[in-house]
This record gives sequence, C-alpha cells and structure tokens, in this order.
Amino acid sequence: MSEKTIAAISTAQGQGGIGIIRISGEDAIKIGDRVFCAVSGKTLSESQGYRAHYGKVVEDGEMLDEVVAVVYRAPHSYTGEDVVELCCHGGLYITRQILRTVLSQGAVLAEPGEFTKRAFLNEKMDLTEAQAVMDIISAQSRQAARAAISTRTGALSRRIESIVDELVTLVAHFVAWADYPEEDIPEITDEALTRTFSSVKERINELLRDYEKGQAIIRGIDTVIAGRPNVGKSTLMNLLSGYDKSIVTEIPGTTRDVVEETVIVGDVTLRLSDTAGLRDTDNIVEKIGVDRTRERLSSCALVLAVFDFSQELTDEDIELLGSVGDVPVIAIINKTDLTQKLDYKYIEDKIKHVVYISAKNGSGKDQLEEIIATVSGTKDFDPSVGILSGERQRQAASKALSSVIDAENALLSGFSYDAVTVCVEDAIDHLLSLTGENSSDVVLDEMFHTFCVGK
Repeated sequence: MSEKTIAAISTAQGQGGIGIIRISGEDAIKIGDRVFCAVSGKTLSESQGYRAHYGKVVEDGEMLDEVVAVVYRAPHSYTGEDVVELCCHGGLYITRQILRTVLSQGAVLAEPGEFTKRAFLNEKMDLTEAQAVMDIISAQSRQAARAAISTRTGALSRRIESIVDELVTLVAHFVAWADYPEEDIPEITDEALTRTFSSVKERINELLRDYEKGQAIIRGIDTVIAGRPNVGKSTLMNLLSGYDKSIVTEIPGTTRDVVEETVIVGDVTLRLSDTAGLRDTDNIVEKIGVDRTRERLSSCALVLAVFDFSQELTDEDIELLGSVGDVPVIAIINKTDLTQKLDYKYIEDKIKHVVYISAKNGSGKDQLEEIIATVSGTKDFDPSVGILSGERQRQAASKALSSVIDAENALLSGFSYDAVTVCVEDAIDHLLSLTGENSSDVVLDEMFHTFCVGK
C-alpha cells in the first residue's frame, strides 16, 4: 500500500448535477473526517464500508457545499485502499474548492491514472483490464463499449492465460524430462512439439486478427471521401455525420480543404475526411486542397470513392480509380435518383465493393453500412471475446508470436531442446507483459500516464 494519500476530481470538468472528489490511501478516511461533517454527528472513521453519509464540507467553519460522503474500506474498493468519495453539486468552482480543501488537509493531487495504477498494484485488476477502463470511458459506440467491458471483466486475460498455460506446461515437461531422467516421464517428441507450436501460433494470430478488427470498432478507421467536384462528397459526409458538416452547393470546388468528423456507421467508427474534388485547377487555394486530397489517399486506411450516376465517366474519375493503390476501396455511385449516364460496369470491373445510393434522400445507406462492415472485417466480429487494445499490446503479442516461430525453427534446425526452451520462455515473458506479470516500472508509468486525472 502506498504511503501517500491521493485525491482528484473524478468527474468531467464543467457544470453537471454531481461532481465527485475521490480520496484514496491510508489516511483517506482521516482526511475525510477533517473536511466532512455528517448531519448524524457520526464520523467517517466510525463508518463501515459501502456506507453513504449526508452532510456538508466545511473549511474554516464555513460550509462549502452539501455533500454525500461514501466510504469504502480496504481491500473492498476500486483501488484496494481506503477510499472516500465526496459527491457534491457539479460545478467547476465547487468541485475545485472542495478538492483544494482536501489537499490542504494532507492529501496530494493524484497523477493521471494513479487510481487505476493503484488498483493494478493492489491486484484488483491486471494490465489488460486496466487499459479497458480507458477504453470504456472513450467508447463511442455500442460495440466499442461491449468490447471494452468484456476485456474489463477478464475476457482477454483468460485468452492470454490459456496460451501461457499451454507453453508453461511444455516448459515444465522439458525441465522435468531433462532434470529427472531416472523418473518415468514420457519423452517429448518432435511431432508433439510441432502440434503445440502450431496450436499456439494460430491462437496468437487470432489475437492479432481480432486486434485489427477491433481497431475499427474502438479507435475507428482513417477514411477519406474522394471524387471529382460535385459528385456529392459533402452530401455523403453530411448524411453519415447526421448534420450539415460540409458546405453543399452546385459550384464546383466549394470544398477546398479537408473537413474532418468522427462518425458511427453501423457498428464501425470512421474518422472521416471530406476532401477537395480531384481536378486540375488554376486556383491556388483549391490546388492546395487537391494536393492534400492526394496525400490523404496515400496514407488513409479506407477510401470512399464517389462517382456521379447522372454523369459520364471523366478523366478525374479514371484518375481516382488508378490512384488508390492497395488501400481498401468502396465505390459509391451517388445520385441514383437521377437519370443514368455513368458507365458503372467500368467501375465494377475495377473495384470489388460497389454500392448505389442517393446521398440527397438517404437511399442506399443501409447497404453502405453493410459493405463497410464487410470491408473492415467487423461484419461477423464478436466484441465479447476479449481483444487487444493499443499498440503496446499488439507489439507484445507480435513478439510472442516471433518467439514461438523461433522455437519452431530451432526444433526444425536440429538445435537442442535447451535452445527451444529459451525461445518458448521468451514467448511466455512477452505474453505475461500483456497482463502486467512481467512489466517494468517504465512500462507501467508510460501506460497509466495516458489516463485522465481522477481515474
């Protein structure tokens, strides 16, 4: 248990019905008694855990606010320490004044993520569950929230633990067979090792595949809406965002810079960019916008290429079809409410995924949602399985996979079982770093520093 007692505002900064000042540590209840007076006349020190008390916070004999003080006794609290939460009226001035009063009585201001870090250090959760706390807070869709809650309740930890158990059993067999030759321990065969390595590789690869799918749900896909002027890019942007984010006119070149918005399309989050229309222009400002469009096309993760159903293909349309490279593309043939002039068969021959819509009246939006889910890999994805979150976790899983492959190659190359064991132990270490059983203080500090203060 840490010696210092920490405190912070744990609700969002701004006006609200309730604000919460959280105090955690060995002296949390003592400090609570110094600032809180219950109407019952009883002190918080007399309180059992999971009890709420109505009263007021007082500083120098003056009441700052009416509050409800909630007491949690260690180890049955979020952090595993004694915790007091002062629930006051939610406003910037009041919450800050109460926090200052708490700090003046011996608490120190919590660092970003320090409450959750203490929960981890006190074995209330592992690192995957701790990361899920921030994913719950930042979730922008139902599926993102489901994924984060599943991880917070241990789904990912169980997947990792199962793989680690298989590798640990293998190492234990190696050690027992080598160290106790007089015992009747079954000999390890190369065939059995190969089966184990194949099984573990597939399970780690599945973690990595689910990570890529999960990013579309949790973090979102960097998506560019591209096309020549007046094909309906801005109208599509407004349709997906649900309001008039982009200016829509009949004048070509209205959008001259990148307009950005995060939208939820079905269960997929798109970090959407409405870009300037692709065309040659003498206008300096518009040309800068077109150049930025071309830059975005080369760096994004998904292109929504928009074409006009009521106009014939142009050189700009054909340029767009040839400029997307290996980036996943969905061709959106817009303005289907008008008379057809477009050679859409030409587009269908070039692009696998094509959807027909009228962004103006909203028809075809459901089909677009379904195709986005297919392209992103989230159509049949179950977020409750427990998925990796963030680059640190992805790298740890990738390193574990590399170590298993090294072990397999060592076996095939005829190296001793000792060499194979070293590689397997490396894989175990990388997997344990996911849950925090094998993580340095530097890793922990870096991870929790990304959290918000108060959590």
